[in-house]
Amino acid sequence: MKTAYILPSLLILWAFCVTDGAFGHVPDEPELEVPEVAVLGEKPAAASSQQFIPDKEIVLQPQGRSAQILRLIPGFLAVEHSGGAGKADQYFLRGFDADHGTDVGFFLDGMPINLRTHAHGQGYTDLNFIIPETIEGVEVHKGSYLPEYGDFATAGVVNFRTRDVAREGVLQGAGGEYDTQRYLLMLSPTKDRVRTLFAAEGFYTNGPYQNDNQYNRTNLLGKVTTNLSGRDEISLQATFLHSKWDGSGEIPLRTVSRGALDRFGSINPYEGGHTLRTTGQLNYHYDTTAGGQFFANAYGQYYRLDLFTDFTFFLNDPVNGDGFAQFDRRVIYGGDIGYKQRAEVLGMPMIGTVGFQTRVDDVHAKLGTQTLRIPTGTRIDSDALTLSYSPFIKAEVEPLPWVRFSGGVRGEYFTFDVSNRCAACAERPAGQKGSGMVLPKMSMILGPWAKTELFLNYGEGFHSNDARSAVAFGASPLARARNYEVGLRSKPWGPEGLEVTATLWRLDLKSELVLVGDEGTTEIRGATRRQGVEVAARGQVWGPLYVNGSFTWTHAEFRNGDAIPLAPEYTAYGAAIMQWPEGLTSQFQATYLGVRPLVEDRSIKSPSWITFDLSERYRIPVKLSHGRLEAFLFVQNLFNTQWEQAIFAFDSRLRNEPAGVTDIHFVPGNPRTVMGGLAWYF
Repeated sequence: MKTAYILPSLLILWAFCVTDGAFGHVPDEPELEVPEVAVLGEKPAAASSQQFIPDKEIVLQPQGRSAQILRLIPGFLAVEHSGGAGKADQYFLRGFDADHGTDVGFFLDGMPINLRTHAHGQGYTDLNFIIPETIEGVEVHKGSYLPEYGDFATAGVVNFRTRDVAREGVLQGAGGEYDTQRYLLMLSPTKDRVRTLFAAEGFYTNGPYQNDNQYNRTNLLGKVTTNLSGRDEISLQATFLHSKWDGSGEIPLRTVSRGALDRFGSINPYEGGHTLRTTGQLNYHYDTTAGGQFFANAYGQYYRLDLFTDFTFFLNDPVNGDGFAQFDRRVIYGGDIGYKQRAEVLGMPMIGTVGFQTRVDDVHAKLGTQTLRIPTGTRIDSDALTLSYSPFIKAEVEPLPWVRFSGGVRGEYFTFDVSNRCAACAERPAGQKGSGMVLPKMSMILGPWAKTELFLNYGEGFHSNDARSAVAFGASPLARARNYEVGLRSKPWGPEGLEVTATLWRLDLKSELVLVGDEGTTEIRGATRRQGVEVAARGQVWGPLYVNGSFTWTHAEFRNGDAIPLAPEYTAYGAAIMQWPEGLTSQFQATYLGVRPLVEDRSIKSPSWITFDLSERYRIPVKLSHGRLEAFLFVQNLFNTQWEQAIFAFDSRLRNEPAGVTDIHFVPGNPRTVMGGLAWYF
């Protein structure tokens, strides 16, 4: 594993930063007397389903996949999609099989992560560039009730918020079954006027597959935060990801059932790929003496992916096989600017915000056939330029101590420009198109009464469609969604006790035209309705015992009554965290996914599954001249349950079969896996 360069490089950078060489000498300045200003604080929640996940829960999740964090969100599941880590996970939320991110908006400190017009699927979201230890918390906003979020914010939004400094530096090494290794360095050389954060991660695993996964990942993060004056803050942040892997793919159930293939075997062991992503962002805000705040943020990204997959084997090409390759190269840049004003009008606290966001995706996407990772043909080779312009207005007012209103309106205007590089692919959609919409958002919060608040929400959101579909004749470039929600949030045992939430919701999605990235074709899908119930509880129940649990029920179908394939109906999650004496913290958690239809007529269904994990962290009672030691242990799938992660029903053909066969194809869930390590906090 080639991670030896990470530690020396960051140590050199640390030594440079703690001298005047990195930032220059800052002379002593006279103290600036700032007049006292009354600030009207914002209430923390606009919907019962809104949530903040703190870092103390994140650190107890098994290491290796950042998407593991998402199970802490009620009704949210993420599973591996291709028989081995490397590519983006498959996401489930509120009756959506959101594939790799089409209907869930993901952000890092407000910077969008979803990728438009991606070679492998609209909204593709690879979270592997996030180092979990650098996250101070995760903000979750379900539905489309906040004007500041736009594209892909259909079922909800997840914003990973990085810390400015590490409370303690950490040097960590971990290892486990299947040659799994993980190394982490995180430190903050400066923590006062200039606050710095540097982190590096190296990860390797072969996974439980008969053909080694050989997944190798390197992550870097650097962040600098400072105050140019007594009233502002500026932050600069950069990340780097490089990874490569081999995948075992989705395997047909018929071969496993008759004993011809092991659950962890492969039909085509030449799947896999490699990816690179670099990001940079600037966040700035200035607080005025009159209770206002000016903010401006900008970001830029470079991304590339080479992906080799094979789902149908010999269905279309009995000689060379059906393997295909997808290539994506892109730059993304954009930002937002705006102003927020806090005031009191006629005795009513009010907050008004006006902002403008823009984003550019300049993409070269290619799809073609391949055999043993050697290209054999081209099906799509396109340049796609997508621009979006998004003004928004938001207002919050509290006319009475027991009534709050929050809402606003967001405008969206997109332009799509697609051209073909491939002369033989001239039949593929190309051209230019523009499309826009106006999206109202409204929320009312009543209470608290008896430590309970009632929430009523309505909001319209959308996801953009792939530019190659959007420019097609008769296409709908933007798919509108209408969200309705009523819920309550209660803390009957006080602010430190258990918090209980219950939510009833409905989501209507307009018919849209989507690109099937794995086929290079477009598909018209009808209007859909999803509705459901979410119940969750989290908090301290007794002394050192903390619990987090949720249960969700969803009914999802096309408006003609057909089932929406893969849409979850029942999900559940439960965790108990115990802080024992002598520095030991234990977590026992369970994740459940119920039966799902795999086809519209419900004739084929996936089995349900439940898995259990155990996490232990122990502060070693040894005296060090500097810092402390902590040991940790993760046991995933504690009872060695046989379960399936990604699962689909479609036609495939093996080499010895005379014709295609409709069958279930699945990625096996990991067996019981043990991983442990040691961390030095300094």
